[in-house]
Parts: sequence; C-alpha cells; structure tokens
Amino acid sequence: MSHTTPQVFENISPDQFARLTEKAREAGIDMAGHSGSTAKMGVEVAWDYSPDSRQLTLHCIKTPFFIDADDVNRRIHALVTETLATA
Repeated sequence: MSHTTPQVFENISPDQFARLTEKAREAGIDMAGHSGSTAKMGVEVAWDYSPDSRQLTLHCIKTPFFIDADDVNRRIHALVTETLATA
C-alpha cells in the first residue's frame, strides 16, 4: 500500500492532456476520460484533469510491497515533464 502526495501539474492544455493519455495507452495504461483510476502490475494510479483550470492531478495510490511508491512518482513526473517538453 502506498501513501504518497498527489502530483499537481498546472497549465496543461487539452492537447497536452490528449498526448499524455496517448503515451499512457501506448504503455498499456488506459487513462480514459478526465478522471479515474487504473492499475497495472499492482501499481494503481488515479488522475483528475480539469480542462477549465488546466490542472492535472496524478496520484499513486497503491503499489505492491516490492515497488517503492516514490520511484513510481519520480517516473510519473519524468514522463509528464518529458511529454510536455516535446510539445
């Protein structure tokens, strides 16, 4: 079980959010819709995107005992930062 702080990303346009969800889909993670949660290999992540405020919140809410939640958060942050940089 994981107890991490949600990561909040500001100023995410709808096009950028679409790119992020496509990149997640390519990795086998189905982020359908503006909010929800999904799990893969025991890691559960929740998201909430508001196109009005242009804010995206990603939260690692569960990990198996052999995966460190902080590592998952670092990978999420890197993925978002990398995807937005190539916009």
